Amino acid sequence: MRIKIAACQYPIDSLPDLTAWRNKVSALVAEAATAGASLLVFPEYASLELASLLPEAVRSDLRATLAGMQPFLPEYLALHRELAERHQVYLLAGSFPVANDGVYRNRVWLFGSDGRCGWQDKLIMTRFEREQWGIAGGEGLTLFETAIGRLGILICYDAEFPLLARALVAAGADLLLVPSCTDGWPGYHRVRIACQARALEGQCYVVQSPTVGEASWSPAVDVNRGLAGVFSPPDHGLPDDGVIALGRAGETGWALTELDLDRLRAVQTGGQVLNRRDWGEQRPVVVREIDRVVL
Repeated sequence: MRIKIAACQYPIDSLPDLTAWRNKVSALVAEAATAGASLLVFPEYASLELASLLPEAVRSDLRATLAGMQPFLPEYLALHRELAERHQVYLLAGSFPVANDGVYRNRVWLFGSDGRCGWQDKLIMTRFEREQWGIAGGEGLTLFETAIGRLGILICYDAEFPLLARALVAAGADLLLVPSCTDGWPGYHRVRIACQARALEGQCYVVQSPTVGEASWSPAVDVNRGLAGVFSPPDHGLPDDGVIALGRAGETGWALTELDLDRLRAVQTGGQVLNRRDWGEQRPVVVREIDRVVL
């Protein structure tokens, strides 16, 4: 089975009104759907550009921004659901800081073409999220059964922890989605290297979608650096470097590519190496002192 993937390099803009945001997202989704994409991935904290519609005193304050964002949530979800149904695609909406019993969590929603959706919270917070912003981690992982395969989601920093990805792969995931938001190239490369490592370890496809551009009006997403990418294990019939598609610096829009799930599964069972299978062959660690040198 072949599926076409669209990963967005999403610019954080200052919006004049809510209509401008609707038009922007709608045009992007229509563009990818017209190009034949069946799965569209938006980045972590793409929703934060809505904070540009808040009064300056609110949007310039980290904690006040979280509270100020909540009235936008129903419209945010409704638009993405409508677009997924209209264009008959799977659509991963950019993450939104959601309030629940006085606690904020960083959440994404995966919408299907029939209007149904599921969600995934970010599990492990960065220092900025935990220490300055006050966002808490979620509690578990979800594997999504879809018509285009089994999907797992690791939000940005979560991709840097191999046991999270391993749990999804062990449950049957062939595709991991990594929406990201990083304020510098070192942060981007940490997440990208993690994505490629997870693709190698799990013999799966990994899709990264980042925010890009500058938003000086926001203390949360003031600087955004990254490239959209789609990665695979380097093996038979797949790229030698594991890079299937990669966006260009300074550009916005979609990185589009086609993925062959049958080829991936052939690698999982008959590749040059079998990382997915061999992960379980662990060895004990023995602690010894160095008491002499044998020459």
